[in-house]
Amino acid sequence: MGQLNQNPPLVISFSESGNEVAEKIATALSVEAQPYKKGEMDPARAAVERGFQQGRPIIGICAAAILIRFLAPFLADKKTDPPVLAVSSDGKSIVPLLGGHHGANQLANDLAHDLNAHAAITTASENIFGAGLDEVPFGWTLVNPKSAKRAMASLLAGAKFHIKGEADWLAQHPAHDPDGEVQLLAHIHHREEQDAPHYVPQKLVVGVGCERHCPADKIIDLIKSTIKANKLHPKAIAALASIDLKADEVGLQQAAAHFGVPLRVFTAEELAAERERVPNPSAIVEQEVGTPSVAEAAALKAGTLLVEKQKNKQATCAIGIAEEVIDPQLLGRALGTVYLVGLGPGTATLRTPEADRALRVASDWVGYGLYLDLAADAKTHQTEHRFDLGEEELRVRHALELAGTGRDVALICSGDANIFAMGALIYELLVAEGDRAISDAAKRVAIETCPGISAFQAAAAKSGALIGHDFCCISLSDLLTPRDDILKRLDAAATGDFVTAFYNPRSMRRTDLIEIAKDKFLAERPDDTPVIIASNLGRPAERVRVVTLAEFNPEEIDMLTIVLFGSSQSKSFVRGSGERVAYTPRGYAKKAAKEAAQ
Repeated sequence: MGQLNQNPPLVISFSESGNEVAEKIATALSVEAQPYKKGEMDPARAAVERGFQQGRPIIGICAAAILIRFLAPFLADKKTDPPVLAVSSDGKSIVPLLGGHHGANQLANDLAHDLNAHAAITTASENIFGAGLDEVPFGWTLVNPKSAKRAMASLLAGAKFHIKGEADWLAQHPAHDPDGEVQLLAHIHHREEQDAPHYVPQKLVVGVGCERHCPADKIIDLIKSTIKANKLHPKAIAALASIDLKADEVGLQQAAAHFGVPLRVFTAEELAAERERVPNPSAIVEQEVGTPSVAEAAALKAGTLLVEKQKNKQATCAIGIAEEVIDPQLLGRALGTVYLVGLGPGTATLRTPEADRALRVASDWVGYGLYLDLAADAKTHQTEHRFDLGEEELRVRHALELAGTGRDVALICSGDANIFAMGALIYELLVAEGDRAISDAAKRVAIETCPGISAFQAAAAKSGALIGHDFCCISLSDLLTPRDDILKRLDAAATGDFVTAFYNPRSMRRTDLIEIAKDKFLAERPDDTPVIIASNLGRPAERVRVVTLAEFNPEEIDMLTIVLFGSSQSKSFVRGSGERVAYTPRGYAKKAAKEAAQ
């Protein structure tokens, strides 16, 4: 009866004896398990905490107390906390700990069937009636949960309920009786009774047409007034629908978000196929976009037209209704999205939650093979599209065209995607013309940037606070930047006394620019200026050192290394632990001295 959380579950074992059960559960759910490795309790705990905060269902093969202790600081609200289940290491007992009526009980019962195990359901409604009134199936919404709680209390006291409307899943409830004294509502209209639980089926599709750059409030107000005039409930809307030419219309996207539903789009040909059923065709619209109707034709994709075209000065809408609840995924296609994901230095612990979420919700991953491997811990069901080093434009073009078909695509970069990575290239291709032009569909996709921790930030963080004052970043690669421009920037950074991070410092072909950089900076600052050399950040072979500018050896540097030169004010010292650290003062000592003198 319940609807599972849409995030992929995290299946994780906390003992070697539980790894086999974890693998069985992961196979049943079509995800990858995270097995336990000896001595790795802390990474497992971090994965559970991160997954819970991301809203992922948690299935731990462990004692219930382990999950309780790990997650206790993060518990917020029963309506928002994701399902959490504890499974014994032998797979015989499955205990829903959180989210019983929000997917956990259903998941426990499903897994019990798959594993021939016992689901230890502890919620009273399940034990008495087999289901709770606040646990609704896909395509239904309970719009007044507090009333369901009161009704359930009456049922637990021995009452029966009757249904006003139609809902097969409620009619199968053990407490259902046509003459029952507790009333439940099940229809798409505004509820008349304030105290009765009201279940609304999502059977409506709102077709929308609008002028280019139509403000969202014009669309929202039109839909609201149409819904109200026809005494419909807004929660009965399953989707907004329009022509694919409007896929990038911000007002439409914001309107869909306002009603909490997806925006689905159709081609002009698909909408034109409804011309015989459209009551208000327009020759002008057909001439402009290739179909005699947008709003009514899109609404008809639900099945039957319930409300004909309504309009204001900038938008039109119509409402269609289906016989059964609608799965929006089967309606037209989605607005495709490219998630521009920065992985950070490479470890999951230094990946931002926003980047982690994008990796998991994407249907496709596009990127250089090494970067895809660094994100492997976040993979569940995604299709990988691997490219070689140097194929940057090919991979960005591929990601945009994939998204143009309605897919959610993660374009994966190391560090931060907007720092010497793919961010600028995406926008360059969106306006490219001629041979470099991408398709119209690819130009309309949504772009969502998920920032990451760049290499210069990670290197500085691991060795003190060298970027505590003004800094800049320079790429020494002359593949895309003219060599003369790089030399000008080296002069500017050196004479400007910036802390400077050097990306792509050296390659097999290009060896002298980092040597030239050393000479230019030595001419402007002391020999003992600290230099950070960081290699393979976030990877097993990671190495971070602090040396002086005079002793810095450019021949030790490769393309997996980032180098930071300090300013003339930067300093370094050896801590009691023997670790040499570097920092750049902000000027607080001068400020304190000035205040003391006053």
